[in-house]
Amino acid sequence: MSADAILAAARSWLGTPYHHQAAVKGTGCDCLGLVRGVYEEVCGRPAETPPPYSRDWAEAASAETMLEAARRHLTEIDPREARPGDVLIFRMRAGAMAKHAAIFSAGCLLPGDASASGCRMIHAVEGSPACEVHMSAWWRRRIAAAFRFP
Repeated sequence: MSADAILAAARSWLGTPYHHQAAVKGTGCDCLGLVRGVYEEVCGRPAETPPPYSRDWAEAASAETMLEAARRHLTEIDPREARPGDVLIFRMRAGAMAKHAAIFSAGCLLPGDASASGCRMIHAVEGSPACEVHMSAWWRRRIAAAFRFP
């Protein structure tokens, strides 16, 4: 599958209101729901349905649940090799469990690359509908892992 197909699918979710645990285009999604929805659209099959989770689910379980699930469905790559259409997983703070996901949409993540200033991602975050935003250095520093669709 092409990056263009992945990005077209991801962009079709733009404007979907944020809703914790949801994965319904145009109705509601969280970051995981966005990635699951794009996965289903581009792979032609649903990803596993996660069990109900709270906002502190990763910390409560002391497990890298999101990374483990991504490894079951996607191909892990070096984050420095990520290209548009790949999935990025973030740690919101050092030492925390990885629990935010986005689809890399533009630019380059290589350190010192001039195009890093043009990095963009598509994600869903509480308080905002699914959106495509500039991926600042703050976000780039928090990348825990990167994955490619199969």
